[in-house]
Amino acid sequence: MKKDLNLNIQPLGFMWEVRDPFIFCAHHLDYYPKGNQRMEPDATLYGRSIGNDFTPKDGWRMYHGEYIPGFPAHPHRGFETITIVETGFVDHSDSWGQAGRYGQGDVQWMTAGSGLQHSEMFPLLNGEDENPLELFQVWLNLPAKDKFAKPFYKMLWNHEIPVYQFSDDSGKTCSIKLVAGSYDGIRAPDPAPDSWAADPVNEVAIWIIRLEAGAQWSVPPAPEGTGRTFYFYRGSSIRLEGQEIKAGNSFDMTADTELSIENGSDEALIVMLQGKPIAEPVAQYGPFVMNNAQEIRQAMLDYQATSFGGWPWPRHDHVHPREKGRFARYLGSETDVFPEQ
Repeated sequence: MKKDLNLNIQPLGFMWEVRDPFIFCAHHLDYYPKGNQRMEPDATLYGRSIGNDFTPKDGWRMYHGEYIPGFPAHPHRGFETITIVETGFVDHSDSWGQAGRYGQGDVQWMTAGSGLQHSEMFPLLNGEDENPLELFQVWLNLPAKDKFAKPFYKMLWNHEIPVYQFSDDSGKTCSIKLVAGSYDGIRAPDPAPDSWAADPVNEVAIWIIRLEAGAQWSVPPAPEGTGRTFYFYRGSSIRLEGQEIKAGNSFDMTADTELSIENGSDEALIVMLQGKPIAEPVAQYGPFVMNNAQEIRQAMLDYQATSFGGWPWPRHDHVHPREKGRFARYLGSETDVFPEQ
């Protein structure tokens, strides 16, 4: 008998529909041209809405960047960002003097907490060929008791993130990259210490799932009350308990029941966001996520008064030297360096 799954199937755009405890998720896919000596696009910017360019003209966007694509210095308070860079590079700089370059499978986990500024720029390091960029940015809420946590960021380097790989009964390959949460006893690296994800009771999981063409996967159950959404962003189609879902859609899944996914004729790529809801009021105004309008107003006043620590970098769209490689500089600690590109 066919199960009534109540999947809430939704089409995917640039921004994806999310559920508590998540606030926001965006999928960036840009095919940037080769870069010039300043790591800018070696192409005309004519016809673009510079400063607010979200139209994928010629296959890429400048976003809020004027010369280099990306997001120059901007503030956050009251939540976390998890930035998963599958292809390309991101240059991070923040108001605490922390910095980094990451990409090619790396993940940055940043707690905005009480407030900080940061920039996220996309330097075009390759001067001979295209500079493709694909990333997912997930906003994870903080409960009221942690909204003023000390700002914090850490790198989950690609080689540290476990990928659980197995074969189904027909020998087809399935793999799960564990950005957060656990699978079959394998656990992702620890998130930021004040995160809603830091307590396993909250069942937060962020997985990137790859299914070979024709593969079958039984999705393990999670405790009742856990929200679970799948974002099928690349492939052809899958069947969930006999119901067909085309690529380019999200769907919710009952967490406390084991269900079977059967992939179609192409490799399927799926992001899963899971977690128990915080179940508190949410007030959001742009980069601030609090519990009520008064707290939003106070966030704006605090930012106007303090700039959340100011900006110690020479430019709001600061990027690091081309030759720097992948690295992270934390407040009061040593620098992690990965010279290879």
